[in-house]
Amino acid sequence: MKATSAGASPWWTPSVHADRRPFLIGRNAIQAALRGYYAREDFIEVDTATLQVSPGNEAHLHAFATEALTTDGQAAPFYLHTSPEFACKKLLAAGEQRIACFAHVYRNRERGPLHHPEFTMLEWYRAGESYESLMMDCMRILALAAETMKAKVLTYRGHVVDPFSGIDRISVAEAFDRYAGIDLLSSVAADGSTDRPHLASEIKRAGLRVAEDDHWADLFSRALVEKIEPNLGFGKATILDEYPVSEAALARPSARDPRVAERFELYACGVELANGFGELTNPAEQRRRFEIEMAEKARIYGETYPIDEDFLNALEIMPEASGIALGFDRLVILATGASRIDQVLWAPVAEYGS
Repeated sequence: MKATSAGASPWWTPSVHADRRPFLIGRNAIQAALRGYYAREDFIEVDTATLQVSPGNEAHLHAFATEALTTDGQAAPFYLHTSPEFACKKLLAAGEQRIACFAHVYRNRERGPLHHPEFTMLEWYRAGESYESLMMDCMRILALAAETMKAKVLTYRGHVVDPFSGIDRISVAEAFDRYAGIDLLSSVAADGSTDRPHLASEIKRAGLRVAEDDHWADLFSRALVEKIEPNLGFGKATILDEYPVSEAALARPSARDPRVAERFELYACGVELANGFGELTNPAEQRRRFEIEMAEKARIYGETYPIDEDFLNALEIMPEASGIALGFDRLVILATGASRIDQVLWAPVAEYGS
């Protein structure tokens, strides 16, 4: 039998499938349980188009490109979406109040134990509700996934989380101080502008590398990855809250402190599970952020993606809302005890590359 790579048998080999099947049955059970949760919470499940004029405008996300042909053969560029976010927010603008979406999404340059080029993103949105309501959803969903699998803990590679004991919440600034001894917000001004030299000195003092061409965002990310994230989501799940406003993505600034945004990430067993926002509804500010991100993408990767003008138009009438994207496959890994994402995918993408 022909092997796919490094002597491994294909996923469809009966013996391999038999090993994977309990995880896959667990996946279906967890998805059914979550659908029940959203139904009880009066959510409408929506289905969004995979083909979009823009795959998203984050500097470090890489899309799959394609083209659509008109009946006379004229080509128009399209992309497989990296998230259903733009379409979901257009539905909020259309008048929907609570929506949930299990979307197949696509991200290039990503493959590993927790990454796959095609995976399932679970997104949900609450119009007129604070982003703290999403944190409560996260707590309930972690418990529900474990209950469905009759598991007392979530696990990943020897790490455990008790999904029934609540979630620890810590701000990004508090985490930088606690785990790296860095005063992060001393390098962020009230208008959101950042002081690269000041953060560089803090980073060096923490024993981290600083390169001459590092921007503030590069330094922030390095400290986050090397000093902060290795401490999150052990024993109890962790919410890392209030990202600096320069790292807000599509989140609005905090009314409490203009230097930070209503953005949080959820960690369990050391795994990043979800990214939630109090949603930005200012199209001019969102355009400015997209342009900054695309300039950064051009600097690092030599490419950019178009801006979805239709999305910016929808923001004009989109209501105040909160929204979150959760890696559904990762949740299944933690609840079933799997160790790799391909174990919880019914039909993984073919191997490619060296």
